[in-house]
Amino acid sequence: MISLFPLPTPQSSVSLQRTRGSGRLSVKLSAAESRIDRLFQEGSARIRIPRVQPGSPLEAVLINTAGGLTGGDIMDWVFEAGEGAAMVLATQACEKTYKAQGTSEAVVSVRLKLGPASSLAWLPQETILFDRARLTRSIEVDMAAGSRLLMVEPVVFGRLAMKEAVIEGQFRDRWRIRHGGHLLHAEDMRLGPNIADTLTRGAVTGGGLAIATVLMIAPDAEAKLAAVRALIGASGGVSFVTARRSNPTRDETGKLLARIVASDSYELRKILVPLIRLLNPSGGVPKVWSI
Repeated sequence: MISLFPLPTPQSSVSLQRTRGSGRLSVKLSAAESRIDRLFQEGSARIRIPRVQPGSPLEAVLINTAGGLTGGDIMDWVFEAGEGAAMVLATQACEKTYKAQGTSEAVVSVRLKLGPASSLAWLPQETILFDRARLTRSIEVDMAAGSRLLMVEPVVFGRLAMKEAVIEGQFRDRWRIRHGGHLLHAEDMRLGPNIADTLTRGAVTGGGLAIATVLMIAPDAEAKLAAVRALIGASGGVSFVTARRSNPTRDETGKLLARIVASDSYELRKILVPLIRLLNPSGGVPKVWSI
């Protein structure tokens, strides 16, 4: 009997199957509604569009049919909100990143483009890192003047309820956000290889296993500053800067940036859910979030 899938022997070099996924969606304003303009999906990437109330932003749900990521996997997402259009993006579930073999790593890239007077809310559920996971992620955003952006990125290091501990691994995160052609926000974060030791440091998370970055770039961002500080309390910090222009106006666009630390994902969500409702009043919290 000849097997089409022979079992590996100790002497053989096995190339494990890896997932590839690419999803792209552009949204346009038509008859006062945000509608699909172009949609492309390939590999393990899927995009679903649930029904929303008339006049609400188009809501898109991102799905990785592979059920998680590991070393060697690649996911690429591209989204564009056309002039005057509004879009809310969320993931169907938490994106789990599992143990990688050797130095291989999962790679995720996100590219967002916002046209004039458009609005985009990037609201994925938590990225969960498991022990010895290796993940490199990049997020690039190109905003036209007068557009609005809200980004909420939560990351969890193991699931406390499952008694999981992340001891070693690697997490690299790179953000570049441009507004009106000018760089407004840039950050690079790297954790590893001794993640458990790093997280105990007071300048990192002080032992917290769940973190989130919240970024809002909009004309009314400064008006939300006091309310955001009240919601976050002692769990993090908030700052605001104005995007400099040659001809400033009363409603000048600014950047509100918040960092949040919590003991676990449950405590983190207790802060994030009301925070999203505050900063995303037209779209609220995506339905796929378990609230």
